[in-house]
Amino acid sequence: MVRNEMQTVSYEGIKKNAETSELITDFLVVEAPLEISINQSPFTVVMRTPGDDFELIRGLLYVEDIYRATTSLSMEIVSEAPNGFTKIEVTISEDQLGVGYLNKRSLLSVSSCGICGKQQLEDFDRPKVKLSKQQPLNLNKLPEMFALMRLNQETFSLTGGSHAATVFDQEYQMLIIKEDIGRHNAVDKCVGALLLSNQLKKGSFLLVSGRVSYEIITKAFFAKIGTIVAVSACSSLAVDYAKEFGICLIGFSRENKATIYSNP
Repeated sequence: MVRNEMQTVSYEGIKKNAETSELITDFLVVEAPLEISINQSPFTVVMRTPGDDFELIRGLLYVEDIYRATTSLSMEIVSEAPNGFTKIEVTISEDQLGVGYLNKRSLLSVSSCGICGKQQLEDFDRPKVKLSKQQPLNLNKLPEMFALMRLNQETFSLTGGSHAATVFDQEYQMLIIKEDIGRHNAVDKCVGALLLSNQLKKGSFLLVSGRVSYEIITKAFFAKIGTIVAVSACSSLAVDYAKEFGICLIGFSRENKATIYSNP
């Protein structure tokens, strides 16, 4: 087995059809655990594609309301195996730990979903907690934006097994693209990378290669990214949360078509 830049690995397989059988070498996307400890206490284990681990942690801790400070975060690789199994120690002063440190799903614990189950665009009250009005998306830009994302999905091109997340600014310039076997991880990596480069405030549009569940909505909410566009479907709770938090949510964006589920 030969590793390719830690994100892909080649395996032998037998490719068959009704008439032939062929020995092939195929590339697969790597899936391996990242163990995160905070202040020498185990915090969580994330199944991810290796690479951009610091960006992943920085974004994860930010969108989960665990570390919101703008100062640099102390992260140290404790161990790293050739198969991608990695342990990283994070040090955060006690007074900078957010409420998410005690409750990983802090957003659910502090915000009731006042519009859950309301299925029409106009059939909901304005929520108390939401993003401020942001620049509307020009839908005519979507084919070009997704084409640029697809052009930069190197791991997907090799394996067909990774997700991508991309953040664009108000001028429709791509700020960052990240790939990972996990949809949520790709978003976390984007947020973390933008935090580390002091560009998160520029993020206006989040494009994702798969479906959208409520977790991606909450991550965009904390990152203050007001528009999410997905290639695939959106879950019911994702739509409910998007309406509640003032996020424009668009699904099934493909072949010059799109479905708008939330449009504040």
